[in-house]
Amino acid sequence: VLESWPYKDKARIAVVTDGSRILGLGDLGVNGLPISLGKLDLYIAGAGIRPLSTLPICLDVGTNTEIHLNDPLYLGLRQTRISPNEMNEFMQEFMQAMREVFPKLLVQFEIQGTGSVILAGFHNAADIASSAPQGPDPRDHKVLFYGAGSAGIGVAKQVMSYFLNLGMSEEEAKSRIWTVDSKGLIYEGRPGGLYKHKEYFARKDYSGPPIKSLLEIVNYVKPTALLGLSTQKNAFTSDIVTRMTELNPRPIIFPLSNPSSLCELEFADAVEWSKGKVLYASGSPYESVEFEGKTYEPGQGNNMYVFPGIGLGTILSSATRVTSKMIERAATSLAGSLTEGEREAGLIYPRLARIRDVSAEIAFGVIRQAQEEDVDGAKRLRDLDDAGLMSYVRDKMWNPPQPTAPTVPSKL
Repeated sequence: VLESWPYKDKARIAVVTDGSRILGLGDLGVNGLPISLGKLDLYIAGAGIRPLSTLPICLDVGTNTEIHLNDPLYLGLRQTRISPNEMNEFMQEFMQAMREVFPKLLVQFEIQGTGSVILAGFHNAADIASSAPQGPDPRDHKVLFYGAGSAGIGVAKQVMSYFLNLGMSEEEAKSRIWTVDSKGLIYEGRPGGLYKHKEYFARKDYSGPPIKSLLEIVNYVKPTALLGLSTQKNAFTSDIVTRMTELNPRPIIFPLSNPSSLCELEFADAVEWSKGKVLYASGSPYESVEFEGKTYEPGQGNNMYVFPGIGLGTILSSATRVTSKMIERAATSLAGSLTEGEREAGLIYPRLARIRDVSAEIAFGVIRQAQEEDVDGAKRLRDLDDAGLMSYVRDKMWNPPQPTAPTVPSKL
């Protein structure tokens, strides 16, 4: 099947999904293919990856979503997902085949990138909150995650890097994060047990009865940041936002569920209920709002900010693999990419109109990190100074050919 791709020699980047963990949408099965297509479109638009070098892949291993299994128009296998052991064996075979057919290909799995962009936004939001009068020390931030699916836990582990980079131990960093699922606060010994992926952040310092109300949990934890990955529309009520604002001079609230019909908190509500104090980022786009004579711009935790630049930097450096430190470097590069005007406007993400500039900065950082870890194949780039390397990155970004004006035939 892979050998049938008509542009094998040109392929440099693939986005692969099995449709199982689409953030905010759940298990789509083969209906997840447009996710791969859309992400590759963003590589092209956001980082100048050549269109013919992209390869979208959806692995059909079944779906556990009944509505798809019962849909007569569903194109995928009409079976539940294969077991984890079967999936591991299949993925080993798949990746081996990918290496043989596409030896120069970078493979991105759909879920990658989300945690990195949230980490960047949290980094900037935490800095703003900590610099506010009576703001918390950076080490004292408390992050409450509402939604503890596999995607949510993955994002929480990425955000934990913020505390690790402050010099905290793994246990100390982990202690700054609380997680909540449909049954309430997640803690060790909770009646009914926990799924394996939820155990890592299960609290060891709580042994009371289950706390199910989010407002009660906010009152117990007293978080500086509330992040939503629950797909529960309007879960962050006015009482919760008001309480977060009472607890913090600049509350950090990121309702990250997609699409906007599943978002935990509308931007206009967040601004009004917090009296303009909220540091906000959502998974879906929102318009700016006016409040008491001031214009507020929302942040959007869109992984378009990071994965195009990661892909470009990895390709240009000929990296043998994408390391966790390269992902973290992308996050810090994104966090540091704001212009002075964007910082003065209180933004936590750069404006998307500058995505090409942002991608170039991220690619630059990824290349340097690959060099530091000695996973870069393009050793010649080590000889370039910073200005030279940035110029090289920009020169390698593809731009569509400009249309030429039609010629007017001369009169005979």
